[in-house]
Amino acid sequence: MGFSQLLFSWTAIIPVIVLLYYFFRKKYTDQTVSSTLFWSEIMQETRVSPYLKHLQKNALLYLQLLALLLLVLALMNPYVKKSTIVGAQTIFIVDTSATMSAGKEQSTFDTHKKEMLSLVNELDGRPVTLITTGNTPKAIIQQETNTKNIEKAIQELQVTYETAQMNKALDVAQAFVGNTPTSIYVFTDSLDKKQLPMEKDTVKWIVKGSEKDLTNIAITRFAATTDGQSAMALVQLQNDTDQEQTVTLSIENVKGKEVIAESVALPPNEAITKTFKDLPLEDTMTAKIDAKDDYAVDNSQTVLLQTTTSKIVVDQSMHQLIQKGLQTINSSVKIVPSSQMADNRDVTLVTNQTALLEKMDKPIVLFGRDDVEKIEVTGEVGITSDALLAFSELKDIYVSALYPGFNDYKTIATVGDQPFIQRSPKGDIVVLADIADTDWPLHPSFPLFLWSAEQELSESIGSLGIFTPNEQRAVAITQGDWSIYSQEDEFLSSITNGLLTAPMKPGIYTARSNDEEKRFIVQLQAQERVIEKGTSYTLGELPDNGKEEISKASFVPWFILIILVLLVLEWEVQRRRGFTN
Repeated sequence: MGFSQLLFSWTAIIPVIVLLYYFFRKKYTDQTVSSTLFWSEIMQETRVSPYLKHLQKNALLYLQLLALLLLVLALMNPYVKKSTIVGAQTIFIVDTSATMSAGKEQSTFDTHKKEMLSLVNELDGRPVTLITTGNTPKAIIQQETNTKNIEKAIQELQVTYETAQMNKALDVAQAFVGNTPTSIYVFTDSLDKKQLPMEKDTVKWIVKGSEKDLTNIAITRFAATTDGQSAMALVQLQNDTDQEQTVTLSIENVKGKEVIAESVALPPNEAITKTFKDLPLEDTMTAKIDAKDDYAVDNSQTVLLQTTTSKIVVDQSMHQLIQKGLQTINSSVKIVPSSQMADNRDVTLVTNQTALLEKMDKPIVLFGRDDVEKIEVTGEVGITSDALLAFSELKDIYVSALYPGFNDYKTIATVGDQPFIQRSPKGDIVVLADIADTDWPLHPSFPLFLWSAEQELSESIGSLGIFTPNEQRAVAITQGDWSIYSQEDEFLSSITNGLLTAPMKPGIYTARSNDEEKRFIVQLQAQERVIEKGTSYTLGELPDNGKEEISKASFVPWFILIILVLLVLEWEVQRRRGFTN
């Protein structure tokens, strides 16, 4: 503690003058009394409580002296020294992953936002760069010196539920450092010191972690499958506390109706697995627990039963470009002799055997035909709006010969006026040409067509699959206007050029066009279902002439407030005694 205005110490003479005035003032007044009968009683009361009587008599003096002393101190401007941000610039790295929403009275994320706002007052004109974590770290503001803009950027931050991938954010921060002395604040829940790049001596790292006693009970795994008649589900629960916990585990359908519920006892710091059989057949299931912990996001998980990927079997007689193309897309593709193709059930077949269209229960991909002769054709390729061709621009493809089309199949691509690609009512995909009669494999649209066919036949047509928060992925959908809606039917975003950006919050969502809709789910990654013990520490030093920079917190505002209160008390004392006295 110190005084920045010692020049005003001479004002201490003012309280002394007031004190002398009280010493030399008239201490009594002559007054005639008619009787001394009550004198002894009054003196007795005075002797019983002399200090109280003294205080009552001299209250105004003490209040005035105290007010004057505080005024003298205020003029001398007392302050206390405290550490402040060091370096020529400051970088904030903010973890926006799902685990930052954990906390007791308030989340770790909200706590860190308050800390950042308080640090803004200590910047003293230094530029600030604010970086958020995620698969693609973002610099929200760069070298900003305007305090209002910095505070606005901090207040607008929100949890994005993406995995932090802190190493990427640290690399971005290093790019802003250069040779400039920099304080880098990392606001996260837990960060190992070994992850920090310590190559430069011009960086001071300040890591702000979460509370150390956060508790968590999580659904770490949820899987469901079906045989077409009923469903079976597997749920894995993890208890990260030091005490046994009892929770109610329930499984609900997409409408929120409870399918099954069971009370489960979880041993401390252990994981258990529960299996449920013969469940009602549902296309979507959500597992939930009613855990009373400090992290609620991982207390539920959703699966789509129809997203199970099937195997792909390719006819050995197919062109090598078809075989290699599918094996590149899906490493589990098998090549089988033509005579054994009919023996493969519950798989997706790629062949030219027309007879298999009627024999197989699942849709197949037919390249060419083995039951009719092909004919020469001329003309340009034309396409219709279809999910299969969403990424396949078939322009400039040359086709010299085609097989006759099927009368009751839907034609989605033509060569001149002849069918080129068709769909059966069952969902079969038919390409009415041999690859050797086209230059299609020389165009980028060929592997994209194979990918779209594999995606469509290996997954349910009614769903788009599972996404992680904010994941961007190309999806096979028909051309047109597609929008994403929440379970509450709230519009969230649009799908542009077949590129879907998943919402940030986990849950069930719907992609909808004018006459079609597909469901998909957003799910936390496994590492976001575990809370690590919070860590806070400081590494590195930035000397300034051998000393750390400090700021001065003044006591003057508090002294002024107390002086105002004392003036009010003096007025009240004087009022009770009577202003005329």
